Amino acid sequence: MSEQNMDKAKGRVKEAAGALTDRDDLRNEGKADQAAGTVKEAVDKIADKAKDMINKARH
Repeated sequence: MSEQNMDKAKGRVKEAAGALTDRDDLRNEGKADQAAGTVKEAVDKIADKAKDMINKARH
């Protein structure tokens, strides 16, 4: 499992735990972890596309 997916999964667990225990801090931390996973995923996709473009330009 990728780091991004781990962040998202961890976030879902924290968010659910926060909802079950009525703890907004834990719920919000879970949402933040999920968002971090989404951002990391987007950055990785952009980096991959940039590498592809550089490789195509070289050949």
